[in-house]
Amino acid sequence: MAKLKITLVRSCIGRPQKQRDTVKALGLRKVNSSVIKEDTPIVRGMVNKISHLLKVEDI
Repeated sequence: MAKLKITLVRSCIGRPQKQRDTVKALGLRKVNSSVIKEDTPIVRGMVNKISHLLKVEDI
């Protein structure tokens, strides 16, 4: 299965609580932190909700 490298490029300060919770659920903490996740519909949905805060790369 394909993997995604997800990087937080914008801060969560001033964002709604739901968006902050989504960032935390993906395992991201600080700006420029990255995680590698499986490319599943659940992860894709989370990425789509906060796409304006992230950079996503296929691995």
